[in-house]
Amino acid sequence: MTLAALLTPVPAVATPLSPSVPAGTDSAHLAAPARAAVVPVVAGQPGGGQPGVPEGAPQPGPTVFVEVSPSMVEPGHLVGLRASCHDNSVGAIVVSDAFGRVAVQPQRGLLTGTAMVKERVLPGNYRVKLECRGGETASTMIQVVRQMKPSRGPATGFGGSAGDITGNLLLPGGLALTVTGMVLWVTATRRRGSRR
Repeated sequence: MTLAALLTPVPAVATPLSPSVPAGTDSAHLAAPARAAVVPVVAGQPGGGQPGVPEGAPQPGPTVFVEVSPSMVEPGHLVGLRASCHDNSVGAIVVSDAFGRVAVQPQRGLLTGTAMVKERVLPGNYRVKLECRGGETASTMIQVVRQMKPSRGPATGFGGSAGDITGNLLLPGGLALTVTGMVLWVTATRRRGSRR
């Protein structure tokens, strides 16, 4: 708590010394002019309010925000939405060109939901905007990236991620074995036929 929050100026009004003024007395000559006195008062927290904020003044509510997880995603994938409004007991709407309009619903004191990024959305950064029922808004960004191919693992020499190499060798090898087998079969049947 700061010193300024502890010391709140309260004006004090001076009252005349005698309640009655004799008739015919010029009021300008009565006494010294009344002055306002500043008295330091320690501000408490009446009713559990914020320090330095008068009782009855609007209290700040929870932070208004929206989060997208993951913040980098490929087209056609799901993202999680987490948001907060001043009143999290009612749902809200989250809007983005990346996925359209999605409702987020109350869950454990926050607003949550999921959205699927459109299949045909172009790579780039897209704004995600929260629209609360009380009129509050918040926004964040989502980055849509091109579909990524899984990268091959390191060539360590002992198996592991040799899937592409194995697949590329099996087809030609199998085809060569099939052709060789057919040639041997044709040759063998011709020899049998010529012996008869």
